[in-house]
Amino acid sequence: MSPHPHSPSASAIALRGVSFAWPDGTPALTEVSGVFSPGRTGLIGSNGAGKSTLLRLIAGELRPSSGAIDTAGEVGYLPQNIALRPETTIAELLGIDGTLAALRAIETGDVSERHFDAVGDDWDIESRADEALDRIGFSASDLDRPVAAVSGGESMLIAITGLRIRRTPITLLDEPSNNLDRATRARLAEFVDEWPGTLVVVSHDLELLERMEHTAELHAGALTSFGGPYSAWRAHRDAEQEAAQQAARTAQQSLKGEKRQRVEAETKLARRERTARKVQASGSLPKILAGKRANAAQVSAGAMRTNLDDRVRAAQEAVDAADARVREEERISLVLPDPEVPRGRRLVEFTARAPEPGGPDAGAPIVVQGPERVAIVGANGAGKSTLLAQLVTGAPPAPGRPAGALRTERVGYLPQRLVLDEEASALDQVRAAAPGSTPGDIRNGLARLLLRGASVDRPARTLSGGERFRVALARLLFAAPPPQLLVLDEPTNNLDIASVEQLAQALDAYRGGILVVSHDTGFLERIGIDTVLELEPDRGPRGERASGDGAPGARLVRLPSLPA
Repeated sequence: MSPHPHSPSASAIALRGVSFAWPDGTPALTEVSGVFSPGRTGLIGSNGAGKSTLLRLIAGELRPSSGAIDTAGEVGYLPQNIALRPETTIAELLGIDGTLAALRAIETGDVSERHFDAVGDDWDIESRADEALDRIGFSASDLDRPVAAVSGGESMLIAITGLRIRRTPITLLDEPSNNLDRATRARLAEFVDEWPGTLVVVSHDLELLERMEHTAELHAGALTSFGGPYSAWRAHRDAEQEAAQQAARTAQQSLKGEKRQRVEAETKLARRERTARKVQASGSLPKILAGKRANAAQVSAGAMRTNLDDRVRAAQEAVDAADARVREEERISLVLPDPEVPRGRRLVEFTARAPEPGGPDAGAPIVVQGPERVAIVGANGAGKSTLLAQLVTGAPPAPGRPAGALRTERVGYLPQRLVLDEEASALDQVRAAAPGSTPGDIRNGLARLLLRGASVDRPARTLSGGERFRVALARLLFAAPPPQLLVLDEPTNNLDIASVEQLAQALDAYRGGILVVSHDTGFLERIGIDTVLELEPDRGPRGERASGDGAPGARLVRLPSLPA
């Protein structure tokens, strides 16, 4: 990438014929051209369209196979899935660990030139970090704390805070609202509203997309830009599609009319030819005159046929052009098998709080039975994912924490942080989970999830976030016998808007039990939640922040309805 001088009228990012192919030759992007304007832009598109790949190309993590990318300055980038080691510190997640280490070395008397180079102009980095962290409930005293002690949502917000601290002219965020609770999403919204420089956000979060000044769509290998938020773009696109569909219907009717006239003309010509042959055979006209008339009729018929063929051809071209303007949206097709769960069948039992020696009684258990749909909600860091993992693995809960026990062995578990064999293909990973299925059956099932062709055989590390999710979902859905209980931790992460709707429809029709953690209230409403349980973290004696697993304690309580 080559930076160019920025002016108010210039684009912040310009793509010129950008193509990219994976090492096995599979194309990801082909001849993409377009611009991102200064300000805030929401980048949308279906799963697999290449949004994450495009961000990685702009950030310089990948190099285009051909074409060029120009940017108006340095680029900061937050990937869709932050790969973190348990020992990673908050300072490392912020991206300021090197500067801090150099600053601390200088403070201890080490005046090596490399430390001054590392600090540069960031002598106030610790105070700026403290100010930025304070806005999200942390402080500079947390810089050496491992990220294993905070939740996935808190990790995401810390990483976004790090990009603000670094103040790059251009920032790229890939699904930044994944795993964020409503309060944390509100903080993210505040960040977005006041973001300095150019911001490009890939997201399926409609509320976040509404805060954008521009909308860009990557569709069918083309990048198009629109001046306005998602709702305005959607209204514009729907109006265009309605007009395109009407034009296609009109063109089709014109084609039918031209074909009908062609058939009628052929019928008339055939009658004329029969009449001419009869006259010629009767001898009522001299042969020379009859021959001249026959030749003239043939020339006239040929000209008429040519004219009619040209009109049919032109009408067909008009139909093709009109059809090309009508979008064909591919969506995942999920049909979940019937697990045949009786209404009275107990699937899960929860205790509101694990008993402690000498502590209060946990009270009556909370029971999930039959095809009940239960949502577990709570703030980031409350320990929702920890509770689901404890339930599925059977690990003992920490003292003072809620506990769960399964009453069925037929459980399908989709964790928040997907664990895939990065070198294995989608086909091999699903075969391992469904050994009784044939490769052909698995390929057909993956095709319904829009995983087709070469993408089925590529290593998981080359797949987009949405494609990785669909591999994990296929491993769950293709199990035999089908699970009686689905345990889903933030299942809408990394899915495009249409796929979220399809998943909601499939789960709404599922006839087994569902236990789901999600911050997407609209999604929970669409799948028909019966029971809402909130995980409330306890605070320490002075009200200090609990760690990422909800320590020192937490309790599970019923809510009358989903939180607003």
